[in-house]
Amino acid sequence: MKDTAFDELFSTHASDVYKYVARRHVGNDVEDLVAEVFTLAWQKWNEIPDTFELQWLYRTAWFVLANAHRKQSDLPIEIGEAQGFETDIADFVIEHNEMRRVWLEIPERDREVLRLVAWEGLTPPEVAAVLGISVGGASSAISRARKNLSNCFARESD
Repeated sequence: MKDTAFDELFSTHASDVYKYVARRHVGNDVEDLVAEVFTLAWQKWNEIPDTFELQWLYRTAWFVLANAHRKQSDLPIEIGEAQGFETDIADFVIEHNEMRRVWLEIPERDREVLRLVAWEGLTPPEVAAVLGISVGGASSAISRARKNLSNCFARESD
């Protein structure tokens, strides 16, 4: 029974988890990191909440990435505090333009929240599950991140 359910989880979400990791990590070990996420999913099968499987996988991927970056840098990294280790492909796309300058002005936590909403397409309850906060906290974080980004753009155009 677990084998079939796990196969379904993998076939449904592997591509999304791969993209999530690839956007945040530069290196030839993205597939290894994704494999680690799904190994943890297998090991912690009973801890994965129903209907929030993808969010659990994203949260787990965040911790796997943090561990990978920690091994590379010997610096402690906690969720929302990965400044200096952000390797999201979108950052490379917008390099050398106004968006990049504004993007880097907002706190890392705001950038992650905006990525989850805009690039991963998550709703506030899903963002809450990924970040391990309440739905109200996630809604506030989304609103604050959008406002911070908007304010930075307004300062740039002045």
